[in-house]
Amino acid sequence: MSITGETCTIRAGAMDFRELGRNIRLAVAGGARRIYLEDVCGQRYIAAGLTADVSILIRGVPGNDLGAFMRGPRIRVLGNVQDAVGNTMSGGEIAVHGDARNVLCYAMRGGHVFVRGDVGYRAGINMKASGDQCPVLVIGGSTGGFLGEYMAGGRIVVLGNIAGDWTGAGMHGGAIYIRGGVSPHRLSPDVRVCELDDADWAQLQEDIWQYCRSFEIDPDPFLASSFVKLVPRRLRPYGDQYTH
Repeated sequence: MSITGETCTIRAGAMDFRELGRNIRLAVAGGARRIYLEDVCGQRYIAAGLTADVSILIRGVPGNDLGAFMRGPRIRVLGNVQDAVGNTMSGGEIAVHGDARNVLCYAMRGGHVFVRGDVGYRAGINMKASGDQCPVLVIGGSTGGFLGEYMAGGRIVVLGNIAGDWTGAGMHGGAIYIRGGVSPHRLSPDVRVCELDDADWAQLQEDIWQYCRSFEIDPDPFLASSFVKLVPRRLRPYGDQYTH
């Protein structure tokens, strides 16, 4: 680990995830505000629980639970990520330049997660707004099945072609915006399709601008596209299974 002023470089290599986590926290405690992680290869729990105002650049493929429970850091991954990125995070930003695996943003409570490529199954499961925090997930590519399962709040934006079945299964809050529409057979019966109003468009445009700024790409093709909005049909889709 080398520190120069407010910049720290850590070469993860074959480093155990516990050792890597300790080094990241030592860097933050030592005043680092920019952390470069090189040669990352599957280490879990990177930046888990961090609350510092710090930016982290990752080269390589981080393991499961990147940014879990974090609130504050800004993470950029120059590659793909594995499962459970943004697990229960409540603030900060994660930008993935590649693809993401399954259970992305599980129980996310706040902050932003941007994925340039495709995502796996159950992205956005159990997302929920908390206080004045509203979690936002923007996906540049396609999604696996059960997108937004049990979603209770927040926003999911899909800029690519949705691929997964049972989108919105058990959804009872929040909204999913899909560019270009979605085939009815892909949807759970728990959601319905509706048109966007002016407030929806204003918020969606802001989400697209933030996504495009993060990856330094042109927002115009997205802003010129049509979108549909998915919302839950009921606030308690499975309530009748727990009451007589």
